[in-house]
Amino acid sequence: MTVFEREHALVVGAGVAGIAAARVLLAEGARVRLTDAAPRERLGGDLDALERLGVDVRTGGHDPSDLDDATLVITSPGVAPATDVLRWAHDRGLPVWGEMELGARLARAPLLAVTGTNGKTTTTGMLASCLRAAGLDAVACGNNGRPFPAAARETHDALVVEVSSFQLAEQMSFHPRVSVLLNLAPDHLDHHGSFAAYASAKARIFANQSGDDVHVGNRDDPDAAALSASAPCAIVWFRLGEPTPGEVGVVGDRLVARLGADADLGPIVGDRTGAPADAAAAAAAALAFGVEPGAVVAGLAAYEPEPHRGEVVARAGGVRFVDNSKATNVHAALAAIDGVRGAVLIAGGRAKGQDLSPLGMRSDRLAGVVAIGESADDVAQAFEGRLAVRKAGSIEEAVRAAFELAPAEGAVLLAPACASWDQFADYRERGDRFAAAARAIAEEVDAGG
Repeated sequence: MTVFEREHALVVGAGVAGIAAARVLLAEGARVRLTDAAPRERLGGDLDALERLGVDVRTGGHDPSDLDDATLVITSPGVAPATDVLRWAHDRGLPVWGEMELGARLARAPLLAVTGTNGKTTTTGMLASCLRAAGLDAVACGNNGRPFPAAARETHDALVVEVSSFQLAEQMSFHPRVSVLLNLAPDHLDHHGSFAAYASAKARIFANQSGDDVHVGNRDDPDAAALSASAPCAIVWFRLGEPTPGEVGVVGDRLVARLGADADLGPIVGDRTGAPADAAAAAAAALAFGVEPGAVVAGLAAYEPEPHRGEVVARAGGVRFVDNSKATNVHAALAAIDGVRGAVLIAGGRAKGQDLSPLGMRSDRLAGVVAIGESADDVAQAFEGRLAVRKAGSIEEAVRAAFELAPAEGAVLLAPACASWDQFADYRERGDRFAAAARAIAEEVDAGG
């Protein structure tokens, strides 16, 4: 008998996660209905194929009848808790799970989980690379694009799961052997309602840990450290300064672990390891899982960064174009700005309830600002009286305006501090269009334009 053979499951949300959940539930014997508020023509994925497999696909809105005969509701990440269909489900007493709960019920391999406001995908990739360097069949999954429930049904030695606050808020059984909280700053407040609720969702990454489990916390981030200190299991800390016993940190330009015996984990080199804090967190988690120091060194060296996270996508007349489209909140944008000098910042989009004014505190590192999207006025206000600010109606217009403002040997930095949904399908499209516009300018300059 398959796990969900007697269930009639309603999956809410027909995005990547929802479609993957529908396929997993089908494979586990459930009858499945898939709904989405958007009209069918605006949805990706092969809904026709799901219908041929027997899924009842309903788009263009929700109705109480969607819940008829349902015994279980699976909600996709990003579906607001107050959405009518979820409220109707709770009113009927139906169990409502997120994809983390679905995957946790199916997982066959030990789990390592990574969350935080920023750096999740980089740290998850580094950690999986360290485990593979130790000879383990380890895969990265979750919020980075490969759905956790699908990976959970496969046979692996370990799963490294990137987990968002959306996903954590709807889980009850998710139990990682090693959990990581990278950092904590206001984000997704429009979804969670408050910073306290957002932090509470993040804390669910270690809610089921105990005994020999390990939580990895950030000693340098006061809010994250305070939350990590409440973990009900052993805690290993990482930091960017010199580590004390029980920590992984940085001495000079080298990553060092002081977990029992001291271990030199190699030099911190941006092009090799990405953000030093992410490397320290990944190393701490790998060592906590039992990976030998030599494999950590090899794994970090082998890691290839994901796109849209600070890569230089073009150069024109000495000006670098830096794509950090994944900087979708203020905390991430500030970190991106700290990595440059003489840059013109392109920022704006859907602010998700954030206060954008802290961006103005980095005016001394910038040569100008181009504001885009729904929050263009708020971005401009953050820098009022401090820097030259222009507004642009498209990313292509913004790239050209930023290039005109950029000093010789300076940079154009896309670090929006906002979500992309007001103008783009996702941060990837935003980054791709930024890169295409930058390369077009570079070709003009090379041609003498």
